[in-house]
This record gives sequence, C-alpha cells and structure tokens, in this order.
Amino acid sequence: MRERLTGEALDAGLSDLCRNGWTADEGRSLIHKTFRFRTFSEAFAWMTRAALAAEKLNHHPDWSNSFNRVDVSLTTHDVGGLTELDLRLARRMDRF
Repeated sequence: MRERLTGEALDAGLSDLCRNGWTADEGRSLIHKTFRFRTFSEAFAWMTRAALAAEKLNHHPDWSNSFNRVDVSLTTHDVGGLTELDLRLARRMDRF
C-alpha cells in the first residue's frame, strides 16, 4: 500500500475523489479538501472520527482547524506522492 500511484491507477483513484471536492496539486502528489461544519463542536467531532480512522490505517493527515473549518492535505511522505492509503483515508473522511 505504500507504493506511489501513477498513470491509470492514479487517474482512477482521483476521479471519484475530485467529484467529491478533493483537489490534486499540480504534480498530483498531494490531495486537499476543506470540510465545513455548522459549529466548532461538529468540526471537532469529525476530526476525532477521522483521527481514529487514520490511526487504524497508521496513516496520518496534515490538517488544520479554524472554528468550523478543517483543511486536510493527504500525501505519503516516504514515497513522495499519493498511495492507496491516501485514497482510502480520503474516502473514509468523506463518509463521516
């Protein structure tokens, strides 16, 4: 799972995520999404669920929170790009 995605595998993986609001950087080595909630409490609760999912995958997001907004960036640093772990975590975050 820690193999960098390229070509068709990367295209297929990004296709659904981009329809759900994720964006890839120019080099397609990182994906980003801003999640917005009604309140700080809702944002924090979402972050807690996402943190537990990240722990289970042993794959952790770069993120920041400001009141009702959570900015998330995903990449696999040790391979210098996106892996299946990034896509799996993004999909789980979308489900929350």
